[in-house]
Amino acid sequence: MDFSSYSPLVLALIGTGFTFACTAIGAAFVFFFKGEINENFQRIFLGFAAGVMIAASVWSLLIPSIEMSTEQGKIGWIPAAGGFVIGGLFLFLLDILIPHLHSGSDTPEGLPSKMKRTTMLVFAITLHNIPEGMAVGLTFGLVALNSSDATIAAAFALALGIGLQNIPEGAAVSLPLKSEGLSRKKSFAYGALSGIVEPIAGVLGVLLVAFVSPVMPWLLAFAAGAMIYVVVEELIPAAHLGNHSNSGTIGVMVGFLVMMILDVALG
Repeated sequence: MDFSSYSPLVLALIGTGFTFACTAIGAAFVFFFKGEINENFQRIFLGFAAGVMIAASVWSLLIPSIEMSTEQGKIGWIPAAGGFVIGGLFLFLLDILIPHLHSGSDTPEGLPSKMKRTTMLVFAITLHNIPEGMAVGLTFGLVALNSSDATIAAAFALALGIGLQNIPEGAAVSLPLKSEGLSRKKSFAYGALSGIVEPIAGVLGVLLVAFVSPVMPWLLAFAAGAMIYVVVEELIPAAHLGNHSNSGTIGVMVGFLVMMILDVALG
């Protein structure tokens, strides 16, 4: 199928629509599992998600940021480093401002709130999905600046990688919600909707490119910094809970390998 004739906005909607659908697939696990997923499998899935996001941050975001900045006649590492720091600080601020609760924890994070536990559980995963959606949207936004088959393939590779790791993330929302007493249908609905921010952030990413293309290197690095913050703050610690962390470590390495191959082979 020839995607070169499609607008970047439509491509971003296709890509983030796919990642959203993967979140819904993961949330549907609630209909097939009576309880929580085996802890060992959960660590593997979380590690896999972390590995995908690390590789995506490097190959799909930081390297293109440096290359684009260099092509603009600027010092390549400055926008990459600056955007990376700003992205991390942005997620840090969201982390301390938005009330949310991680699965397996009894202590909410963010500002004090009277929200229900179930609502804060959904917010925890929703925070992860913001930089993911923005990253996919920005890579499709690059198509507007360089409409080549390689650019489109690289964007779809990122969407595929993010989508794969969204499946366990969807399950990580719906299954705890069911344990909190919600019905299977409500748990699925909330789990699926936790990924709705990805199409929204993706569209915003494409629109930003249309208006501020000179700072595109900063935006790409911003998304990378936000994703790495999520990886270090949330995913890797969760993947290494328990006495044995080998499964979580293997998950990280496999996720990194898969995303690296997707980006290099398809991009």
